[in-house]
Amino acid sequence: MDPADFYTGIVAELYGPLKSVAQDPEPYAAFIEQAGTPALELGCGDGEPLLELRRRGLDVDGVDSSADMLDRLRRRAAEEGLPVRVFQQRMEALDLPRRYAAVFLAGPTFNLLPDDATALAALRAIRTHLAGGGTALIPLHLPAPTAAADVGRARTATGPDGAELRVRVVAESRDEHTRTQTTLLRYERYHPSGSSITERPWVLHWYTRDGFETLAAVAGLDVAGITEPDGGPAAPDAGHIHVRLRAAD
Repeated sequence: MDPADFYTGIVAELYGPLKSVAQDPEPYAAFIEQAGTPALELGCGDGEPLLELRRRGLDVDGVDSSADMLDRLRRRAAEEGLPVRVFQQRMEALDLPRRYAAVFLAGPTFNLLPDDATALAALRAIRTHLAGGGTALIPLHLPAPTAAADVGRARTATGPDGAELRVRVVAESRDEHTRTQTTLLRYERYHPSGSSITERPWVLHWYTRDGFETLAAVAGLDVAGITEPDGGPAAPDAGHIHVRLRAAD
C-alpha cells in the first residue's frame, strides 16, 4: 500500500492517540541550529516534531503525501494560532518554491519508501532542494520483528468523543532479500454513534550502511557523518543511526 493511502481515514484519526513513540524534538532542533534555516521536514505527518520546532520560532516547512495527516496538522496549528507552511507532495517528487539549509526526516519515515529506486529518487530530490552548503539528516532504522507475544495484543486509547480506539498487529512477514518487513495492522474505533474497522499493511524497507552510502553517492550526496540518534558515535552494527549528507563537490 502506498504511504499516502495508508495514512488516511481511520488510520489518520487514530495515529495520534495510539502512536507508540513520540518524536523527541531535541535532535532535530539541534540539527537545525547547527545547519541553519530555512529548514524542511519530510514526512511531517500530523505535526510531530514540526509544530514544536515552530513553537520555538524556527523557520521550518513541512511536506507529507497524506492530505488527511496534513489536515490534522493544520487544525492543531490553528488551535494554537501557530503559522505553518506545509505541502502535500511525495518526497521522491519534490517541487518546492525555495531551497533549504537543513532538510530532515524524523523517526523511521525514510523506511516508508518501498524500495531502493524510490529512495534514490527521494535522495535526488533532497539534493535538488538543498541550498548551497546545506545539510540533510536521514534517520535509518533496522526494524525489529514484532515479538510473538505482542501479535494480536491491542494497544488502546480513548478518543476526544469517548470512542474506544484500538490497534493491533494481526500478522507480520519479513524478507531479508528485499529488506522489507510487512506488518498487517488492524485499526478499530467503537462508538455508540457508529464503529469502524480496517486492516492495512505497514511496509518498512531498510538499508545496509554501505548500500545507503552508495545510493547517496549516486544522488550526488556525500556522507558528512553517522551518529547515534543522541549524537554519539555510531557502532558499526547500530540498528538506529542518523546520517548527515551534503551535496557532493
